[in-house]
Amino acid sequence: MRYKRVFVVVLDSLGAGEMSDSAEFGDVGVNTLAHISSSRDSFEIPQLTKLGLSNITHLKQVPENPDAIGRYTTLLEKSRGKDTMTGHWEMMGLYTTKPFITFTEHGFPKELIEELEKETGRKIIGNKAASGTVILDELGEREINNGELIVYTSADSVLQICGNEETMGLESLYRYCEAARRLTMKEEWRVGRVIARPYVGKKRGEFVRTSNRRDYSLKPFGKTVLDSLKSNGYDVIGVGKIRDIFDGEGLTESVHSDSSVHGMEQTAEIAGRDFTGLCFVNLVDFDAKWGHRRDPVGYGDELERFDVKLGELLPVLQKEDLLILTADHGNDPTYKGTDHTREKVPFIAYSPSFEKGLKLSEKDTFAVIGATIADNFSVAMPDGTIGESILKELT
Repeated sequence: MRYKRVFVVVLDSLGAGEMSDSAEFGDVGVNTLAHISSSRDSFEIPQLTKLGLSNITHLKQVPENPDAIGRYTTLLEKSRGKDTMTGHWEMMGLYTTKPFITFTEHGFPKELIEELEKETGRKIIGNKAASGTVILDELGEREINNGELIVYTSADSVLQICGNEETMGLESLYRYCEAARRLTMKEEWRVGRVIARPYVGKKRGEFVRTSNRRDYSLKPFGKTVLDSLKSNGYDVIGVGKIRDIFDGEGLTESVHSDSSVHGMEQTAEIAGRDFTGLCFVNLVDFDAKWGHRRDPVGYGDELERFDVKLGELLPVLQKEDLLILTADHGNDPTYKGTDHTREKVPFIAYSPSFEKGLKLSEKDTFAVIGATIADNFSVAMPDGTIGESILKELT
């Protein structure tokens, strides 16, 4: 074992440029990170710059750093997809050959809606691709006043259900989502996640989504590196959406985050504890609050807030720790539509034990992350998984 603790922090959707097959996904000229930079007057990310982020892709305000202390490169996605589950599952060794089904263009089929109305006893309204905050302003009053049920989707493979905590109640909302999850196990309706979207407020302009969101995800279709670590007695701590993405599989502990800033604060707290194994962190606000809403300025502000918290985490790391910063897909906030974008992603590794920084060669799959972690802890990669370790490049 080279490192006692490995921290993998996923900046959800922080892509770093198009791949050779991006056009097949309708994504031409995309670069989430570079376009955030080019859309802003200033971009203050000193900690990320110190680790080598500005050496990965051109940033308007941030020059390359010849003295970067991290090991950095970009990773290509091997799986056929550009969504959260596909990206995270690949990091831990699973190769997805068929993208998850989406219902962005026309909403969910009439037959599914009718079945869900029978299960819930409520008339369903919405049934289209929409921003969660926009659809609340549009239909929230109607849901409350008429006892109806807002169902919507997004560019992801998701079915989302809104529920007012004060008039519908969380337990009813969760029960409706459990029914939706059962229904969407049918092959032609199988979405990656059903998401409960609770909110409070009585009228348009006052609705606020709460942190009581709950995800009902498909289980990974095979064993992952997380399972290997857990079965061999290592700690596997999930922070943020990790539990939802893997449906709890392979985790020994799960921590809910209220925001990406909160997630980084929790990660720093965990770094102050004594454990042996993996801390796997997802920071979803980049994607949910800024990428899908096509707000490059807000996205950049979020990165600046992350950078501050990164500055608080780095001094807590020990010589036997390895930190990996990466992403699961792109979501270029300057691109058309509201969909994720098919992009390569940053890979930045840092340990206080590094004697110098280094630019690494580009890797052909996200799965090098899981393979490297398995190699570090001397556990076997599960049958059917992909990825080759780059541990020697990180020591």
